[in-house]
Amino acid sequence: MKKIPVSAFIITKNEEDRVLSAINSVKEWVDEVIVVDSGSSDRTVPIAEEAGAKVYFNEWDGYGKQKRFAEDLCRNTWLLNIDADEEVTPALAEEMTRLFAPTPPEDIYKVHIVDVFPHEKHPAKWAYGYWQYRLYDKDKGRFSDSPVHDTVRPYEGAKIVKLKGKVGHRSQRSIQFTVEKLNRYSDMQVQDLVHRGRKLSSLRLITEFPIAFLKSYFIRRSFLYGWWGLVIAYNHAYSRFVRVAKYYEKQITSKSSTPPQK
Repeated sequence: MKKIPVSAFIITKNEEDRVLSAINSVKEWVDEVIVVDSGSSDRTVPIAEEAGAKVYFNEWDGYGKQKRFAEDLCRNTWLLNIDADEEVTPALAEEMTRLFAPTPPEDIYKVHIVDVFPHEKHPAKWAYGYWQYRLYDKDKGRFSDSPVHDTVRPYEGAKIVKLKGKVGHRSQRSIQFTVEKLNRYSDMQVQDLVHRGRKLSSLRLITEFPIAFLKSYFIRRSFLYGWWGLVIAYNHAYSRFVRVAKYYEKQITSKSSTPPQK
């Protein structure tokens, strides 16, 4: 496969078990691979360096700012972002390389990112996925600087199209890892809600869990995984509920600490 004038970039911290697969999925056909590490205590950095990536350190300041820092390190105008727990499938790699003949006709390309669980080698045909801008001309869009919502913000007039290939997303190492991650992420979500002045109704303490469970189990087709589908649905519902619970906790705590008016 020919190499194309694209810089792939990955942000990492303690990803020694996953980063190599991410790098290997792109290094044979992109011009360079940039890894921005925020202080790994495991072998993430030497593994990435041995795989041929250029590794840089940057203190963690949120997802969006970390990815903007990585963008500035890339020497090409065309960028590809993947996370350390993701792998570009061969079909998507071929699709992307075909775009450069010699330059892509559009400005930003959306890719379908689908779940791959620890017991799976490949994503199931019914795997839940979501669409994100991942291959893009940085003169037509850049990552937002949001600490939580790390997404490319297209500039006005940018031409956008979807690609057919997929990215495999191995977000779960184990149930323990998933619960710990959801707990950390919900803290950031609440901080972001407060920062943006968003309000959540207390009634969502009642509705959030059952609605999220049903959405995961039926609409996202978790039931097709059998018993494992129940685990998926419960974890999703927990992640949604705990965000509302922490928001409510913050509201009542802040009210109780307010000095009485004279």
